[in-house]
Amino acid sequence: MKEKESPSTCSVDSPPIKCLDKQSTSKQYCRPEFTQQFSWDETHFGRHANQYLQRTFFFDVHPPLGKMIIALFGYLDGYDGSFWFEVGKKYGDASYMGMRIGCAIMGALVVPLSFLSMWEMTSSLPASTFTALCLIFDNSLVVLNRFILLDPLMLFFIAATVFSMAHFNQQKRSFSFRWWFWLSSTGIFMAGAFSIKFVGLFLVFLVGIRAIYDLWIILGDMSRPVTYTVKHFLARALCLIALPVALYVAIFYVHLKILHLGGEEDEFYSSAFQVSLKGNMFHNSTGPREVAYGAVIRLKNNVLEGQYLHSHRQLYPVGARQQQITTVYIRDPNNRWFIKRHNQSSPLWNATDPIDFVRNGDLVRIEHRTTGRNIHVHRGPAPISNKMYQVTGFGVKGEGNDDDFWRIEIEGAAEGEILEIVRHSFRLVSPNNKCVLTSTTKNLPEWGFGSAEVACNPKIHDDRAYWHIDDNRYPRLPNVSYTIYELSFLQRFIESHQNMFMGNAGFRPRISDFQSRPWMWPINFRGQFFSVEGSVIYLLGNPIIWWGHCLCFFFYFILWAVNAVIEKRSVVLSDKQMMLQRRTLNTCKWLFIGFLCHYAPFWPMARILYFHHYFPALLFSNMISGMMLHYLLETFSDKISRKFYTYFISGLILIYFYSFYLFTPITYGYPNRPSQYNDSQMYGMKWIPSWEF
Repeated sequence: MKEKESPSTCSVDSPPIKCLDKQSTSKQYCRPEFTQQFSWDETHFGRHANQYLQRTFFFDVHPPLGKMIIALFGYLDGYDGSFWFEVGKKYGDASYMGMRIGCAIMGALVVPLSFLSMWEMTSSLPASTFTALCLIFDNSLVVLNRFILLDPLMLFFIAATVFSMAHFNQQKRSFSFRWWFWLSSTGIFMAGAFSIKFVGLFLVFLVGIRAIYDLWIILGDMSRPVTYTVKHFLARALCLIALPVALYVAIFYVHLKILHLGGEEDEFYSSAFQVSLKGNMFHNSTGPREVAYGAVIRLKNNVLEGQYLHSHRQLYPVGARQQQITTVYIRDPNNRWFIKRHNQSSPLWNATDPIDFVRNGDLVRIEHRTTGRNIHVHRGPAPISNKMYQVTGFGVKGEGNDDDFWRIEIEGAAEGEILEIVRHSFRLVSPNNKCVLTSTTKNLPEWGFGSAEVACNPKIHDDRAYWHIDDNRYPRLPNVSYTIYELSFLQRFIESHQNMFMGNAGFRPRISDFQSRPWMWPINFRGQFFSVEGSVIYLLGNPIIWWGHCLCFFFYFILWAVNAVIEKRSVVLSDKQMMLQRRTLNTCKWLFIGFLCHYAPFWPMARILYFHHYFPALLFSNMISGMMLHYLLETFSDKISRKFYTYFISGLILIYFYSFYLFTPITYGYPNRPSQYNDSQMYGMKWIPSWEF
């Protein structure tokens, strides 16, 4: 007979669960002892930490500072970068805690930095305290701070920038040591923010708007000469423009110096970029520099994730039903082609003939080495890109027709210039069909083995229509070292950013449970799963605090409107109330500008968005709430007793804490049991239908 399970245990595979029976209910309360499995982007940034520690080059759409800091945390904890990160996999004995603790410490420092920022701006202990409490009792920030993510690091640098800027604005003596220190600190921390994620660039708008405002005020001081304003401008240009840019470039220099070994993601970069990576096939390689007719070449597309021109014996099941021409990531024998003159059927050459070089403007045929088929254009639509023409492999042993002809157009080269490998980027234009050979980057169905579509685009100006040759085999020409193509630091810096920008632009919305829109974020409409295996972790803000932020925004707009009416009608207020009102509106004005700078840019974005993109704006929302709560309490302080004031503050803190406590299961992880079941820890906690637990 099967033995009954003890009521004090839960059958949850991962992580370990402790359960307690409550006498007042049959419901079991289970909590994970600790989250020992990977969650969400931890696999992504954990692998990047591995690559830093192993000095292996990789591609990512974010700037490098955050990943370098995470790798440093792991290194200080004794982690050697040998553990392979996979979704749902347990850490086991890997030294992962150093990276988690480092991220948690930097995320936790946001609280005192926000407290001190409010103190500098308002000298109000209640406003500063409310701001800190909103951060401390926010479940979503606890979730972000618990894992190996870039968000806690970026939030730290944003909070530190606001803190430094608030300190700088309080300095009375211009050009003193303290004045220079806080101005420089603002620039340094701002550089840290956008060196972790490009979202940190929104901070530049806030700092820039404040700098312009200050310069305008200084210019209006008629007791000072214009040269005084110029000095202030130059000081800000030095500390808020030149210094951050120099730091950003220096961080990238260190990044490229550390990652000097070739890896699996080298192919995201040009062949010239790969020459400097040790272990890469181009490092210390040799080959003929110039391309001659009869050579065996390999063509690579120039776009991000550039792929090799490829063919195989399988036929298209649609259109012309001829041999498939595609692009693939892998280096394969089927990526090799003969290049020959347009009126030449055989690529074979005679050792006694003079070497015939391929030149800009030449008409050529390109024959697949393995199958003997020429790259050919059909007027029919391509399999996926219907507005382009289909490209196939056509002919027998190099024989074909004039739809196999392609004109070489080397970018930026003079007519008749000899085609060179790696250095030259060129287009292949079909003169008969007035179209250009392009990689659409769209993957073919199963019959195309997942390779990318190649087509001929009638729109000649297509960025994906540029190719280069990275391998050239022709025994009659002398070999040269590929080191002649090695890029300078500035060229590698520029190419890295081109790839990052293209990678970010490629994040287009797809059907996704995790995608969200900006209108959802302030109202806590829907969260985001961080873990669904074993124990569920769900990123969701403390509802009482987040909905309280919306209410405080509403009060702020009312206060702004009321103040406008008071000034228009010349209504007389007490000196205390007038000072409180002006200080509140002035502080909230800059905080609201900060909120808009980090929130409004997401509205027109076409890329896929997630809930965590809201958190930089949330920092400013917290500060506005702290300021508005302080204003309301100070306004009514003369009308209420001290006891009621104390009860109200205590009650508010208890509500914050109790709301935080109610949602701790999704913060720290709970057994994967939907909230509609009465034995679920989240039973009755799905306050709005859009929450997904």
